[in-house]
Amino acid sequence: MASAVGANWAGNYEFGAARLHTPSSVEEVQAIVAGSPHVRALGTRHSFNDLADASGDLISLVDLPPELVIDADARTVTLAAGTRYGTVAAALQSEGWALHNMGSLPHISVAGAISTGTHGSGNRNGSLATAVSGLEFVTGRGELAQVTRQAPSFAGMVVSLGALGVVTRVTLDIQPTFDVRQDVYVELPWDALLESFEEITGAAYSVSLFTNWRGDSLEQLWLKTRLEAGEPRVLPGTVFGATSSLSKIATLAGAELDNTTMQGGVPGPWSERLPHFRFDATPSNGDELQSEFFVDRAHAAAALSVVRSLGERIAPLLLVTELRTVAADELWLSMAYERESLAIHFTWKNEPAAVFALLPDLEAALAPFGARPHWGKVFTGDARSVVPLYERMPEFAALAGVYDPDRQFRNDYLERVLGLPQ
Repeated sequence: MASAVGANWAGNYEFGAARLHTPSSVEEVQAIVAGSPHVRALGTRHSFNDLADASGDLISLVDLPPELVIDADARTVTLAAGTRYGTVAAALQSEGWALHNMGSLPHISVAGAISTGTHGSGNRNGSLATAVSGLEFVTGRGELAQVTRQAPSFAGMVVSLGALGVVTRVTLDIQPTFDVRQDVYVELPWDALLESFEEITGAAYSVSLFTNWRGDSLEQLWLKTRLEAGEPRVLPGTVFGATSSLSKIATLAGAELDNTTMQGGVPGPWSERLPHFRFDATPSNGDELQSEFFVDRAHAAAALSVVRSLGERIAPLLLVTELRTVAADELWLSMAYERESLAIHFTWKNEPAAVFALLPDLEAALAPFGARPHWGKVFTGDARSVVPLYERMPEFAALAGVYDPDRQFRNDYLERVLGLPQ
């Protein structure tokens, strides 16, 4: 079945592909790929740029049945790649299992998240892609490939930006379920964060900070504490100069409060605390743009200070900034490749002209820190600035040539940003 493609979730990008296919089986995916000169996979449309677009055909697998298979001995779950994280989390929790981390939105698809290096938070928590131990995908010419973590080039196949093929099934590492409590603190002094960055971001299993870059304090500090053996842990009323909030707080000023997960220190399953937003609610209306840049945590204070110097230019265009940390990994195109990372995220107002006028200056300010842009969000860098940030890029280009010899999965984005010719 084929239909008109339409726009992405935020409505800021209109897909140019001629057709959208929604196959009901892997065999159909193979046939579509084999019959199309230019084809790409489309997830839940949460990218803010042309990463997922194609000049010919798009394939969406988000409506295929999850078909979750838990292997308790191996501690893995295998599932359809288009499955949303909220669906996976609920199924695992019901069977007493958990993932190591979740993104802020449980609404995104597994394949889309891992292919772009999307992440949760925590000094010792790797991105969502680090849980991947196996992949099944349709390569160029419609062939089916199955690879595991033992494959020599597996580290280049997980965060792949769709350049190797259409991912159809994914195997993820799992662990026994655990409970989390979520506590929100307000008015964290900037001086405290810059002086004690590692201590603050390591104060809980998952930590998020929210700011508008104005004033002497960050508005919010969210601590998501993992509870061992189900025992609640009492947190103090003040941490690092920030005060505990007694009422539920949204990530965005004026946003609906009933779409966020339980706060106030109430213990609950990981699946209902690690995401910021509830799976049964709409996270926002999508009327926004997003950017995100990853720097080495060793340079966190300096990088944050540079961004603060642009605060008066950033704030009028901003809905909110979130600061999170990501553990280093070995995935070739991961934004956290071989680098303990700070992710500086911007949720912008939907004012593209003004945002794109500011981005070059923001990117230039962060360039001395080797800032890597999130693949699925808005940035202005191209292959000249992006490719040098990834030392394994030549090997990835060679891998793409092996699995996509006819360049069926190439598009404008891959040529512009990775230097992979169409």
